[in-house]
Amino acid sequence: MDQLPLTAVPEAAASVATGSGCHGGRETLDAAARAAGKSATMDKLAADYPQGPHDQPQSMCPAFGSLRVGLRMRRTATILSGSACCVYGLTFTSHFYGARRTVGYVPFNSETLVTGKLFEDIRDAVHATAKPEDYDAVVIINLCVPTASGVPLDLLPKQIDGVRIIGIDVPGFGVPTHAEAKDVLAGAMLRYARNEAESGPVARPRQMVDGERTVALIGELFPADPMGVGAMLAPMGLALAPQTPAREWRDLYAALDCEVAAAVHPFYTASIREFRAAGRPVVGSGPVGVEGTEAWLASIGRAAGIPDSVVDLAKQRVLPAIRGALAAAPIKARVTVSGYEGSELLVARLLSEAGAEVPYVGTACPRTEWSEADRQWLEARGTHVQYRASLEQDVAAMRDAQPDLALGTTPLVQKAKELGIPALYFTNMVSARPLFGPAGAGSMAAIVAAQTKGRERFSRMVSFFEGVGTPDGAGYGFKDKPVDPPGFRDRQRKLRAAKAKAEESVGT
Repeated sequence: MDQLPLTAVPEAAASVATGSGCHGGRETLDAAARAAGKSATMDKLAADYPQGPHDQPQSMCPAFGSLRVGLRMRRTATILSGSACCVYGLTFTSHFYGARRTVGYVPFNSETLVTGKLFEDIRDAVHATAKPEDYDAVVIINLCVPTASGVPLDLLPKQIDGVRIIGIDVPGFGVPTHAEAKDVLAGAMLRYARNEAESGPVARPRQMVDGERTVALIGELFPADPMGVGAMLAPMGLALAPQTPAREWRDLYAALDCEVAAAVHPFYTASIREFRAAGRPVVGSGPVGVEGTEAWLASIGRAAGIPDSVVDLAKQRVLPAIRGALAAAPIKARVTVSGYEGSELLVARLLSEAGAEVPYVGTACPRTEWSEADRQWLEARGTHVQYRASLEQDVAAMRDAQPDLALGTTPLVQKAKELGIPALYFTNMVSARPLFGPAGAGSMAAIVAAQTKGRERFSRMVSFFEGVGTPDGAGYGFKDKPVDPPGFRDRQRKLRAAKAKAEESVGT
């Protein structure tokens, strides 16, 4: 095995390793990463996944998105390099969401990080894992501290015995949401696969049909949605390519070989860049409701060079069914929508076409050209669209709108129920349903109706439990407000002051 020269990491990176660690703050970690030679990486992340209007929306650790993509692929191993607490949380979350695969971990301490030994440990782990009889690819993910310390994954070999090696940096201080972290790995894999295909013959995708013109969907979808979209495209002589993120390596070749790429989730910036580099046109939005489906089919037809008469035939086959499904299940409710999956605008469009009043939709993802059609459509109907929405913005919008139902993240749902507003967790209850075509048109009405019927019950519960569980009323079995022992708070305040003074003297 070739030995790489070790160099001491810069002082800023060393301070991250030995002092503040991953709690140093965004600015400190970003500065350390740049000082350690990661300026190009940080600039690319900032360009692909811009911040704002505030620093970062609240979501789970962004690296979960990349971890999820790797764990869902066949014959792909994933190794994490980061603080033990982060690795524990990520692996716990991945198994909670159904992963049934080992997650590799390369531990480190201040010495191995500062001296460069961590990189050698990572290289050894990759060589031990990269067995062609087991894997097509090995993914190694730098979390916050290794990224901030400049651990150079780009120095790893590109392949070992035919097993592809893909190293990526997914720091929480550089990737705003876990949704966008999916794109970090998906884009890196597409780039690798595109370079392979441009260099010579590659493995034939399992489901590939010679001469078939396909559309590649970009984004994780409910399993029934691709089948529904495929049925819409069939009258136009188009079939579906494997989705991005892919389920196995050879699917990447088939996706890149598509006629048109459809960014149904609009935040896959790196993936879209690879499709464009392969010469594939990309369209935005998705086939939601009558108007959304009609516009999307027209966009696909134009991009694929299909005659208008053929596109019209496809519309005639699907639009009446969608119109009938919407008419059979109208939604008469005021609904606010928020989440961090990237499909929030599409869900809001579907609700609006079904008859709901949607005053607000917030998404933790950024504004891109691929969601412009949805934004314009919603704003023309009086909906406020908030990109990079924070929890505080979502809650403020919910308080102002007083909806019959709030769709959002877990903390928003909690706040809504405290206020007596029916609410549903977007990820588990909305993303887990079909969204496109006739199936999508009828999917939302039932859950909206079931939840809004319970508003009176929520009001009774709020009234019944008023004051219970709040700070001075917490506990069980008290008839009166609990009373602190005499002098308790004053003693505790003096103890905290003395402790702070002692720590300050030690620090100096």
